[in-house]
Amino acid sequence: MRSSGTNKAALRFWQVLLFIALLAIWYVATSPTLDNPHKAAFFFGEPLKVLARTWDWFSSGTIYPHLWVTLLETVLAFVIGTVLGLGMGLWLALSPLASALLDPYIKALNSMPRVILAPIFAVWFGLDIASKVALGVTLVFFIVFFNVYQGVREVSYTVLANARILGASDRQLLRHVYVPSAMSWVFASLHNSVGLAFVGAVVGEYLGSSRGVGYLILQAEGTFDINSVFAGILVLTAFALLLDWAVSLAERRLLVWQPRGGETEKI
Repeated sequence: MRSSGTNKAALRFWQVLLFIALLAIWYVATSPTLDNPHKAAFFFGEPLKVLARTWDWFSSGTIYPHLWVTLLETVLAFVIGTVLGLGMGLWLALSPLASALLDPYIKALNSMPRVILAPIFAVWFGLDIASKVALGVTLVFFIVFFNVYQGVREVSYTVLANARILGASDRQLLRHVYVPSAMSWVFASLHNSVGLAFVGAVVGEYLGSSRGVGYLILQAEGTFDINSVFAGILVLTAFALLLDWAVSLAERRLLVWQPRGGETEKI
């Protein structure tokens, strides 16, 4: 009998092995032993120098003020966008008249490239964190909204009918039927929203900022310091994964009723 723990350990092993293989390919492709290494290193950086630059940022403390600003913008955009998307999704899914009235406007706003809003938000809110948060909110909101809306609309009619027969009020239906039905859709959207919240923060920092990891990357691009660019990308990716892990942890705590394939045993 093979436990799920063994399967997870094997999966982690192969994931780590794949990561090491990718690093090795990167190192070899930019190695000085090649015929023309400088061209590849100019475009893709060198992994050892990228890691050294990352270590230097953290050991000297240079990155902490910038990282704090970017993380604050990201978390605020993520939380505000999620709350707004959850509230609007529930409201419109439970209000057919409001949904029909606002449907063309929501679709129009969703089809608009949100990046073009960045300079508008900079004019409205200035170049401080508010403009970056606003841009991140627009990216997070629609993903959460459409998932919540769809999750509530797909609640089983039989479940609703049985709950009403048992005397459930509208508030009880919302708490015990609609919200639990939408939660799996919400968490599916949150995993995508984490990365988009970072995108909103970094794009906003690109267009106008004096602080943030996006600002560091922009400065490095201006001096053709590709290693610093990749170091900034590495830092952003690492913290995006940490936020995604936090979302997964909350998902496991809140969706305890949801079956997980990894918990079963195979003979």
